[in-house]
Amino acid sequence: MTSLAVHGGVRDAVSDSLTMIGRSVRLSRRNADTLVMSIVLPLLMMTLFVNVFGGAIETGTEYITYVVPGIILLCTGYGAASTAMSVAHDMTSGMIDRLRSLPIHGFAVLNGHVVASVARNLLSTTVVVGAAVAMGFRPDATVTDWALAAGLLLLYVLALSWLAAGLGVIAKSVESASTLSFLMLFLPYLSSAFVPTHTMPSFLHAVSENQPITPVIETVRGLLTGTPIDGAGRLALAWCAGLLVLSFTLASWLFRRRARG
Repeated sequence: MTSLAVHGGVRDAVSDSLTMIGRSVRLSRRNADTLVMSIVLPLLMMTLFVNVFGGAIETGTEYITYVVPGIILLCTGYGAASTAMSVAHDMTSGMIDRLRSLPIHGFAVLNGHVVASVARNLLSTTVVVGAAVAMGFRPDATVTDWALAAGLLLLYVLALSWLAAGLGVIAKSVESASTLSFLMLFLPYLSSAFVPTHTMPSFLHAVSENQPITPVIETVRGLLTGTPIDGAGRLALAWCAGLLVLSFTLASWLFRRRARG
C-alpha cells in the first residue's frame, strides 16, 4: 500500500479508532510534563488573577466567580494545543510511514489524538474546578445547568482538538506545531475571560465581541453563576458547531493528502 486506506465496515472503523485511542492515551500518560503543565499553568493563572489582580478589577461580583469560566476555557486551550504537537510528531517521526503498510482507516489516527485530547481536558478541567471551589468559587448551578455547561465545553474541546489536529498535520516539526497553536492560547485573553469587554478600548472591544471564545465563556458563566446569557448560548453553539465541522473536514482532507505522500 502507498497510503492509509479505508477498509471494511463500521466494525473495522471502530476497532481501528479504539486501537489508536488507546495508543494516544498511553502516550499522554508517558508525556507527564505536558499533562502537568496543562493543569498547573491554568491553576497558576487563576491564582495570579484572583489574588494579585482580582482586588483591582471590578466585575460586579466576586472576581473568582467571574474568572473561573475563563480559566476553564484557557485550560482546554492548553490541553488541545498539545494535540497539534502529538499529531506533528506522528507526521514527522515516521509513524505514518509505518501505518501505510497496514489496513487501517486514516480517520482512526487523528480520531485517536482527538479523543485523548478530550480525556486530558476532562481531567484538567475537573482539577481546575476543584481548585476553584477550594479557593472560594461557589456556583449556584443546577444539575441541568452543569450538564448543559459540560455539553457546550465538550463541543468546544472537540472543535478545538480537531483544529489542533489539522495544525499538527500541516506543521513541519513539533516546534512549528507549537507555534501554530499559539492562537488558541492567545484568544481567551482577547475575550471576556478576565475582564468585561466594555472596559476594553473600542478596537479590542470589537474583536472580543466577534470571536468564538466570548460567547462560550458568557454561556458557561451564565449557566454556572446565573448571570444573563441572552443570545450568547445560540451564538456559542453556532461557533462551536461551525468550527467543529470546518476543522474536522479540513484536518481529515489535509491528513489524506499528506499521508499519500
